[in-house]
Amino acid sequence: MISVKNLQKNFGGVEVLKGINTEIDKGDVICVIGPSGSGKSTFLRCLNMLERPSGGQIIFEGDDLTDKKIDLDLHRQKMGMVFQQFNLFPHMTVMKNLTVAPMLLKKVPEEKARAKALELLGKVGLADRADSFPNQLSGGQKQRVAIVRALCMEPDVMLFDEPTSALDPEMVGEVLDVMKKLASDGMTMVVVTHEMGFAREVANRILFLEDGVILEEGTPDHIFNHPENERLRSFLAKVL
Repeated sequence: MISVKNLQKNFGGVEVLKGINTEIDKGDVICVIGPSGSGKSTFLRCLNMLERPSGGQIIFEGDDLTDKKIDLDLHRQKMGMVFQQFNLFPHMTVMKNLTVAPMLLKKVPEEKARAKALELLGKVGLADRADSFPNQLSGGQKQRVAIVRALCMEPDVMLFDEPTSALDPEMVGEVLDVMKKLASDGMTMVVVTHEMGFAREVANRILFLEDGVILEEGTPDHIFNHPENERLRSFLAKVL
């Protein structure tokens, strides 16, 4: 589904990504782990071109997103993105937050958009909060709404940028449960995360980034139980 070839990203004179190569297949759940500053979030933001790469290619469903002639907005509709900081519109109800993009961008009729939003809210246990405003929700509820908002666009792949890092510890579980359900339903997912238990349980492949390169990748069993790279071993010793 996504082929990343020699992906590079510079900010000013700083080389943040130094040649990333990887493949993401339909149904994959890829967890990206590594220390702060290793390029994880930049890698994720390059996948849907929120950051324009300095070099390399991102082939998504057969189209090169780095080609200047490509219709990026069309491709972004197929990539749901969930951020650390929810990014809900504070002046809109939950329902309005969920239906505005499908109605504007995909011309979905309001009745159909509302029905889909209610169905998805029910799946994350928030059907009763459709008329609430974001400031009436807990952090965990806001993040679940943010996930539903991305799902309302019926994306082919979901990108998560440390979706639990801004949450109180007791709210982390409710968001991870929604993500586990998504994974079990077959959604293709790329997740930048510090939640090693989630990565071990849900991912079918893990990428370990350090200093802008993938130092090691493999199954959770390989990464957690048989790491080969010395830097990965020292990272795991600190976080497990």
